[in-house]
Amino acid sequence: MGEEIKSAMEIAMEKVEKLGEATEEERLKWKYVPEGEKLAARYLKQNLNLLAELGKYDGKSKACVAEGIQEVLIRNIDLPRNDVIRKANRRALEGIKLLKQDKVAAENVFSRMRRVFEHYTEQGEQQRKQAYESLKADFEARLQQALRQQMGTVAGVKIDVERQPQFLEEWRRLQAQLDSQYSRLLDEYKQELIALALG
Repeated sequence: MGEEIKSAMEIAMEKVEKLGEATEEERLKWKYVPEGEKLAARYLKQNLNLLAELGKYDGKSKACVAEGIQEVLIRNIDLPRNDVIRKANRRALEGIKLLKQDKVAAENVFSRMRRVFEHYTEQGEQQRKQAYESLKADFEARLQQALRQQMGTVAGVKIDVERQPQFLEEWRRLQAQLDSQYSRLLDEYKQELIALALG
């Protein structure tokens, strides 16, 4: 039992030593990717000239800044649930196109994304309305049946099911299920965009 008990700090330091020195590329990424992320956030909120800002960097640092910009812009692409998201999507796609080497390939991915957005807005909205009404009717029937079992007759008792926490929870779950098919497609297209070389 002559083994020495090591502190958490000693164990952590040993692990760090095993990792070795960070490469120059890793250090550049640590420094410049966050700068790109900040630029992307400013670009999405303000009327920032992304190419002019990116032009302030060169070589490997420019590539790291562009990578940071792309990460934030792609992360901000979402299903067009409202006008704010629609505008953010448009802005993000414009920014990504500025960064890409092969603008035609990027535009091809964008057009597929736009089809998903259109389908989500048009047919998806109709699906959500139908699902909502169906869930509401089903929930009302179950609630009425439960009340009858507990209290006998329930003539004239009107319950606003849309305010019931269980109904709201079921609706959120159903909505997430309906949105998941669109989200999966959108995620595939985001991966395609990431795979396209930055300019």
